[in-house]
Amino acid sequence: MSESSQRGTRTFLATCPKGLEELLADELRTLGAEPRKTTVAGVHFHADLEAAYRACLWSRLANRIVLCLLREEGIERPEELHRAVSGVDWPSHLRPGATLAVDFHGRSEQIRHTRFGAQTVKDGVVDALQARGLSRPGVDLQRPDLRLYAHLHRGRLTLGVDLSGESLHRRGYRRDVGHAPLKENLAAALLIRAGWPQRLRDGAPLVDPLCGAGTLLIEAALMAADMAPNLNRVRFGFHGWAQHDEALWAELKREAEARASIGRKRCRNRLYGFDESPPALAAAKSNAMRAGIPALIEFSGASLNQLQRPDGLDEEASGLVITNPPYGERLGELPELVSLYRELGEGVRNAFPGWRLAVFTANPDLGHRIGMRADKQYSLKNGPLEAKLLLMDVPSGGSQAEEGGAGAATAPRSEGAQMFANRLEKNRKRLKKWLKQSSETCYRLYDADMPEYALAVDVYDGRVHVQEYAPPRSVNAAQAQKRLFDALQVIPEVLDVDPGQVVIKRREKQSGKAQYRKQASSGERFQVREGRARLWVNLRDYLDTGLFLDHRPVRRMLGEMAAGKRFLNLFCYTAAATVQAALGSDETGGACDSVSVDLSNTYLEWARDNFALNGLDPSRHRVVRDDCLRWLETARAEFDLIFLDPPTFSNSKKMEGTLDVQRDHGRLVELAMARLAPGGTLVFSNNQRRFQLDEGVADRFAVEDISARTFDPDFNRRPDIHHVFLIRHREAA
Repeated sequence: MSESSQRGTRTFLATCPKGLEELLADELRTLGAEPRKTTVAGVHFHADLEAAYRACLWSRLANRIVLCLLREEGIERPEELHRAVSGVDWPSHLRPGATLAVDFHGRSEQIRHTRFGAQTVKDGVVDALQARGLSRPGVDLQRPDLRLYAHLHRGRLTLGVDLSGESLHRRGYRRDVGHAPLKENLAAALLIRAGWPQRLRDGAPLVDPLCGAGTLLIEAALMAADMAPNLNRVRFGFHGWAQHDEALWAELKREAEARASIGRKRCRNRLYGFDESPPALAAAKSNAMRAGIPALIEFSGASLNQLQRPDGLDEEASGLVITNPPYGERLGELPELVSLYRELGEGVRNAFPGWRLAVFTANPDLGHRIGMRADKQYSLKNGPLEAKLLLMDVPSGGSQAEEGGAGAATAPRSEGAQMFANRLEKNRKRLKKWLKQSSETCYRLYDADMPEYALAVDVYDGRVHVQEYAPPRSVNAAQAQKRLFDALQVIPEVLDVDPGQVVIKRREKQSGKAQYRKQASSGERFQVREGRARLWVNLRDYLDTGLFLDHRPVRRMLGEMAAGKRFLNLFCYTAAATVQAALGSDETGGACDSVSVDLSNTYLEWARDNFALNGLDPSRHRVVRDDCLRWLETARAEFDLIFLDPPTFSNSKKMEGTLDVQRDHGRLVELAMARLAPGGTLVFSNNQRRFQLDEGVADRFAVEDISARTFDPDFNRRPDIHHVFLIRHREAA
């Protein structure tokens, strides 16, 4: 079907973000267009040129306005695409000497790449022009005179002139975008869904307590001031179109400028933006200035726990609070976000009772932490993320928080969360005396004591490291996440720490490389003290922290045993055990020299830093990068004290084959004993919970299982978390 010019109307396509089709159709009607059909992320409509120009200028929701030149079925092969394109009257659309660009979307069995599709469309245009003896157009992918839009889906080709040029969501005011900003047309859609167009007519105020770069506020201000969202755009796609009517466009633009001038003066709405980030506020103010509405928005620096009703705002005024908080796409962000959403609910309840609250989030489970039940929800896409706009009424002053929600001062806890909090408090009391006597600052507070809350909670000198044990498939994922959020709400409250000092990770069933897989790149490390030693730990960047807390008694024992001895640490990790052995006890001193072997450069550098932190002489305490099995097979030196602590399983690319501690420990022990001096001791440890010592080891050597003596009070709930053996040569008969 070719273009129609009946009654001066033509067929157009307006594209938009997925989920906005019905809103866009309604908007197009108000601009004088006649919507005919909605598709995924688009609306087909009939309109004259004036309505099409109005859509380019005034649409707050569209991405592109496309004049449809061709809609044809049965397009599968490149030659069919070329033939269809060649049949269009291109001289009526493309001026002589003009440049061209093609945006191609979709595919078929034989047209599998968008670049190939765009090339085929371009060739069809060129061949059609040259067949008429006209010059070949140039190609300019950045700023073409005419941009074509082509979409191929299930054999149906839609081809047209893109009257927009650059996507209409780019209003031009947002050069400083801040962190993870909303697209402008999505922000406008959220405002429409939240009822802002109706409220602004009554002079209602609007607040964004997490305003970031200010996109929601600026779009709201443009609506309140009756300003066309693309009024400040210098060039549209139709400016290079051969049928462009400059007089009509100039008239429409003059009308929009007049409406904006009047609208800014008459605007009665007061808009407020808050954010605790100075760079974000600076960006928001600059964006508002470029949008032409700086006087309509008041920006202030404030965190959620400082949120207050703006001065001068009528106590009886009922407005809209709308915001787009962070979503927590990465697990490590959750502790702060659970607190943030709770604080959002508390702050809004305190400052804006009786208002309407709209929260846009890609994590509705976090949205539940706000503590108010949404009476409406709208599903929308934010880029690749499935997100929801949650709409709720803020209770009037004096009303109580809904079940599971936020109260005026602090969020009440669910029954399960309260049980978890009680267990944390109980464990703190149980460990209090030991912690005071031992002066330990790094310890385990909780280790899946309650099956429903399958977490390990470790304290590192006032900071908290939380490991979630991945739930089995039989556990409902939504329920597991709710419990995790319960725990992340409770932990900062019970331990009196800032949520930013709580780090969360998920511990899957170990697959060999998990211990060494990098989780983040913060480089954020800090010093902790264990006995005489100072050690570096990093809670964020790796699954493990650099210090295995359950082996604390073993390290302490090594320090007591190492006086004047030659010490070997195999699979040394960050060499915390070597530090303790080298420092020794106050009475006896430490090892005279040591060798620490590991395959990881990362952890050996960490070990060197631990040595430097404790003033250990690198000429006496060496680190060696090697496969421990291979190193033992070739080593010749003897040692008086050896610590052998292999991983449960490893298939590192840096080593030959795999290591399974149950299968391979016999060989490892045998090789280590070959390096053990007469009268020396091998301390063999591992964390295989069902570990069984090879009978051959006990037959050949003197073995003492000391596992039961290697647990401090913070780990005595799990006697199978590690196994420790003292192995010595049998004395000759």
